[in-house]
Amino acid sequence: MRIISGQRRGLKLNTLEGENTRPTLDRVKESLFNILMAKGVDYENILDLFAGSGNLGLEALSRGGEFAVFCDNSSKACEVIRENIEKCKFSDKSKVLNLEYKKALEKLVNENIKFDIIFLDPPYNKGFGVDAIELISKFNLLNENGYIILETNIEENIPHNIGKFNLCDEREYGIVKISIFN
Repeated sequence: MRIISGQRRGLKLNTLEGENTRPTLDRVKESLFNILMAKGVDYENILDLFAGSGNLGLEALSRGGEFAVFCDNSSKACEVIRENIEKCKFSDKSKVLNLEYKKALEKLVNENIKFDIIFLDPPYNKGFGVDAIELISKFNLLNENGYIILETNIEENIPHNIGKFNLCDEREYGIVKISIFN
């Protein structure tokens, strides 16, 4: 797993060993960021929820992002995220929260932060992604022209409307489905 483009292009990232994780594949990540570029997405404030290794948020920072918050409930994942942030030299542009996603979103709403892009890569087939989007809507955490990117298994049924957000694009890559909301 590596950074595909931008300031840290080609830099290899650390991953969680022995964990049941699914880092976003480079071909999926490249396609996703091409879609976002075509939509003119602003990377000023980024939230990488269910961050794992921080792969998606770090890619966004490499492509010019201003600041990213990385959240994961695994302390091992947060260690790897911190290592990758250091490796990318993005310590001054990053914050790591070792919290369950609901508690992380509650903390962020209390800090009065809004995001331009929110990446969600939760465990498959547990409904966490839809639940997180409902909370993001309820807490008003996405800027007006922002996007939510949800990665799921292709078999997972994702509604076209969640909270105040509407599905604006959906792509399948093998067993992975990327759903984009705004």
